[in-house]
Amino acid sequence: MINTKIQLLGHATFKLTTPEDKIIIVDPWLIDNPYIPAGLENQNVIDLILITHGHEDHFDIHIKDIIKKTNPKIIANNICRRYLIEQDVPEQLLEPMNYGGTINVFDVKLSMVTAFHNAHIFVTDRKITYPHASNGFIVRLSDRTTIYFAGDTCVFGDMKLISEIYKPNIAVIPIGDRSMMGALEASYAVKLLNTKHVIPFHYGTFPEHTQTSDEFLEMTKDCTHCTIHILKAGEILTCNEL
Repeated sequence: MINTKIQLLGHATFKLTTPEDKIIIVDPWLIDNPYIPAGLENQNVIDLILITHGHEDHFDIHIKDIIKKTNPKIIANNICRRYLIEQDVPEQLLEPMNYGGTINVFDVKLSMVTAFHNAHIFVTDRKITYPHASNGFIVRLSDRTTIYFAGDTCVFGDMKLISEIYKPNIAVIPIGDRSMMGALEASYAVKLLNTKHVIPFHYGTFPEHTQTSDEFLEMTKDCTHCTIHILKAGEILTCNEL
């Protein structure tokens, strides 16, 4: 077995390496993503893709090309899954599930949890379809690392239930404001989730999300129960060393 690793590829796309050396990509925006360091956009091995919603910065417009190249298992909400099926993605690659459900894939226990973020799928740069609600994921690994990937969301009271039921030790939460939690709301999410480690994402990229992490760090300075990890694009966090 190897150490579990989380890598911020860029903006909202994460790469997770499991103890069994399986590669999980969360919210793939790999092709034409200007926020991924050169070379990291070319992921030749992907065992599993997790999709929180269909916005183009989480669900690559060229997703079919990525799937054809790597042949991964895919977990997405029902609307995104049906869209992929209609795009002739092989149905055997798709693992259907919904809020509150849990499945095991590649020695990883995966639960789909709610998020609050209206979404749709971009067919082209200008045409959209398939409106839907977003979701988050709980990823429980064989080395007892448990990660909450919130996806794009506002803060909501049931984050406390997520904490109590799944007991994540790492929370990956957005802080970009305008279309999801900003620093203020995310600081309350930190308190509700009560995790030992927090990784903020979805900031300092698009013109409407140019925030830095400074305000978030200031607002969480009294949260002594957890460590905030500010990852640069391409940086890797080794979970077993936390």
